[in-house]
Amino acid sequence: MARYPLHRPDSPAWRDAVRTARAQLDADGCAVLPGFVRASWRDRLRTEGEAVAPRAHHETAVVNVYNTDPDPSLPDDHPARLAMERGNAFVARDRIPDSALVHRLYPLPAFRAFLAACVGVPELHELADPLAGLCLNVVAGGRSHPWHFDTNEIAISLLTRAPEAGGEFEYCPDIRSAEAENTAAVADVLHGRGGDRVRRLVLRAGDLQLFRGRYSLHRVTEVRGSTARHTAIFSYSARPGVVGSAVRTRQLFGRTLPEHGGSRSVRVDGLMD
Repeated sequence: MARYPLHRPDSPAWRDAVRTARAQLDADGCAVLPGFVRASWRDRLRTEGEAVAPRAHHETAVVNVYNTDPDPSLPDDHPARLAMERGNAFVARDRIPDSALVHRLYPLPAFRAFLAACVGVPELHELADPLAGLCLNVVAGGRSHPWHFDTNEIAISLLTRAPEAGGEFEYCPDIRSAEAENTAAVADVLHGRGGDRVRRLVLRAGDLQLFRGRYSLHRVTEVRGSTARHTAIFSYSARPGVVGSAVRTRQLFGRTLPEHGGSRSVRVDGLMD
């Protein structure tokens, strides 16, 4: 990681990378650190993802943009009333070997310190969630991850295998805030009236992405071809001890553990989800 010397926070390259990431996040709600994983390690990154991908929980579900239960009391034009098909899959952290590169990277103090500096917070903590702290997102050919919001303010992901075609990342920076859902603008995007709001990004294997996913609507378009799109997702929180909700955990992984019975949610606002 010569371009990103994680263990040398006093180096010009470290400071330049942090400065660039912060500027991109401030300007566009999204920062990409290209080639974060050097070329010599990318084959291993890909093959390790391919080895665990069969362990993913697959579930084709009809969802809305907030991943909430249907609510017929909402107006017909509310974005939560629009049904979409979600066909992606997730490998939970406890099914990724400790020896895997992404599992070694996730708890690394130097990595967390670098990310904290990039997003402008004093410290980032691993989730106390044994399933969602680290996971592998798998989007197979003919599948997509429809428009949604994240539960984390900042989503951090690493593309480990790019598809043959499709699988583009589309997003609408800061379409809502902690104080306002801005449902009219969200509905416009869902119905294809988003216009200039929608940005498009093609990532390459080894690229690290930092993204304001809590407030920026986003999706992964349909993957085309036989090569699935694999993305390692690193979840952190500005406070320790956070776990995902039981409802969202079951949606993503098809199961919950005793740790998911409490209220230590990552959510920091009162938004729909």
